[in-house]
Amino acid sequence: MDAFAVSVSCGLCIRKMHMVHAFRIAFSFGLFQALMPVVGFLAGHGIKPFIGGLDHWVAFALLSCIGAKMIWEARNLECDQKQKGAPSNYRLVVLSLATSLDALAVGLTLPFLQVSIIAAPIVIGIITFTLSYSGVYLGNRFGHIMEGRLEEAGGIVLILIGTWFLIEALL
Repeated sequence: MDAFAVSVSCGLCIRKMHMVHAFRIAFSFGLFQALMPVVGFLAGHGIKPFIGGLDHWVAFALLSCIGAKMIWEARNLECDQKQKGAPSNYRLVVLSLATSLDALAVGLTLPFLQVSIIAAPIVIGIITFTLSYSGVYLGNRFGHIMEGRLEEAGGIVLILIGTWFLIEALL
């Protein structure tokens, strides 16, 4: 959802939209979103033996923090009015990295949730690419209407998922 929100923001700032702009942005976001859970998974797999009994609390804390961060960012999201075209390569990498840090944190929880490390990043990457591609076009056409509402909804969903994991483990 955060990659989608940033894609909408990028689309809002692009004056002359081309398919290449949307593809470039979507590919970068999708790639980073797919790779970061793998990095998080590898790190999480290494610490699993140390916090195995607390895994549901860790998943709850991480997902809740990520969700709260998304809600906070949605309320403070602004389009950079100085940028009138597609983001530069440097800016795109920075945006991709920034929006995928939560995917890194989610990747930390994957060993505890017994999720496939092969399927999850592929699905995450494809979904992120699709949503980001759409987001650039939607932002270019209707971005001023949606603003941060979608990112807020995504943050709420992550908090609810973390709460569900905690309740399920405790019951």
